[in-house]
Amino acid sequence: MSEIVQNKPAMVDIAARWAADGRLYAVLAAAGFSLKAVFVKLAYAAHPVEPLTLLALRMAFALPLFLWLIWKSRTPGTQPLSRGDVTRVWVLALLGYYLSSLFDFHGLTYITAGLERLILYLYPTMVLLFDACRTRRAPSARAWQAMLICYVGLGIAVSHDLQQAGAGTDVLTGAAWVFASALTYALYYLGTGDLVKRIGSMRLAGLAGSASCVLVLGHFLLFGHPLSLPQLPMPVFTWSLLMAVLSTALPIYWLSLAIQRLGAAQAAAVGTLGPVLTVFAAWALLGETLSALQLAGLALVMLGVTRLKPKQDAAAATAVRTELKASQS
Repeated sequence: MSEIVQNKPAMVDIAARWAADGRLYAVLAAAGFSLKAVFVKLAYAAHPVEPLTLLALRMAFALPLFLWLIWKSRTPGTQPLSRGDVTRVWVLALLGYYLSSLFDFHGLTYITAGLERLILYLYPTMVLLFDACRTRRAPSARAWQAMLICYVGLGIAVSHDLQQAGAGTDVLTGAAWVFASALTYALYYLGTGDLVKRIGSMRLAGLAGSASCVLVLGHFLLFGHPLSLPQLPMPVFTWSLLMAVLSTALPIYWLSLAIQRLGAAQAAAVGTLGPVLTVFAAWALLGETLSALQLAGLALVMLGVTRLKPKQDAAAATAVRTELKASQS
């Protein structure tokens, strides 16, 4: 007991140093984003809630937090948005926090949280291919090799889930939904461009997030089942609230603090912990299997992604990492 008391000041000192240089915030952001899929699965386990309903609850709780992010991002030199900026924010909201999240929530009704995070983590390969189409420049040989490593790793991970699942079609259906989520997220990433440099990552996240809340809630009111909300058990609301706070708003804020202290490149490097944290959190909290095959697929995907060198500025890369997405998205 005395040893713990003696070590406590040292631990506090280490935490203070990590907070000062940004490492603590980068780790917290990675952990927050990685828990999103776990919270979704826990909500589905608590009650057979529809993906649109769960997403609407998340965004309803997140809206005040997105507005708080906009307020926190204010500076004396903050410039008003142009009409073009407003249009781009709505397009980004449609692609990122709305469609990408909706596809992701549908996918999580079929596949494990670990596989979901692995598929989402492939978005840099999609960014590279989209950018190659836009610029009409073929990726380098190194990039092709990195993408091959990524998709071999994904194939191994999918084969693991196919072996574990009773219905293989469910795994393929869920993987297709999450792959669509990663595609829309990659388009969101490309769409940030100069906008994130001009208005800042936190402000853009707050604006796009707030706009997406309007889109999701409007969709839910028009095509969902709002009258069923009072019938949902309290755990669904609890997991939705935790998802909004711990896996949406706070990780974005922590990531912005990490970028300020560490720099964008190093903050993004810490973000590579996300899939690992998701796999182990799903194993610990959801009872998902953890096999050598799954870990091998995870290792290959992470190796492939780290070998990629996206052309977009690293600040934009870290700014748009929101499990969803987060999540992200």
